[in-house]
Amino acid sequence: MTRNQHPIVAAEGVPFLLLNGFVLVAVFHWFGWILALAPLFSLLALVLLFRDPARDVPAAPLDVLSPCDGTVLSVEPTDRGVLEREALRLVIRVNNFGAYTARSPIEGKVLDPRDNVRAGSRLLGINGLWVRSEALDDIITLFRGPRYIGAPAGFIRYGERIGQGQRCAYLRLARQAAVLIPANATPLVKKGDRVIAGKTALARLRSD
Repeated sequence: MTRNQHPIVAAEGVPFLLLNGFVLVAVFHWFGWILALAPLFSLLALVLLFRDPARDVPAAPLDVLSPCDGTVLSVEPTDRGVLEREALRLVIRVNNFGAYTARSPIEGKVLDPRDNVRAGSRLLGINGLWVRSEALDDIITLFRGPRYIGAPAGFIRYGERIGQGQRCAYLRLARQAAVLIPANATPLVKKGDRVIAGKTALARLRSD
């Protein structure tokens, strides 16, 4: 099922594209096509940066999908999970010229970390998405990027239900995504694999 509202570029990038397009037209009009090459290449780069292609989300409710386009850097167990429990941790190097929007790995309820501090949450002060499935599996995605300008901008509210593969945040200049999955899940990718947001399964949750 395709879930996408902006099949060409992300809404956040439209003002930048319009401004760049205006500069391109002005430079071409006043100075000619040679000098207009610079804003033309800039416009093409912005289209690549903010592109938001439609994705066909697979019908696999137990699969944990990749939240972003990129390359798997590591797949390893950890006892330092956000919820102070063992987890399977997958780290992805974000492809900044891939899709500009992050997608939810699973279907479930978006939790507010401020309501779960007593449960041991370390999400406060970290840019992340916390989704709890109907089977009470917690999947947490943490993004890291340049300070102040690299933080993803979420457009899903706490308490809302989110669909598997649904768009949930603008990635901006995020460099890495760490996905924390229940420790008993089966990993489906390995280091070096390329993954596609909302399409590639990172791991499979247990059905019991």
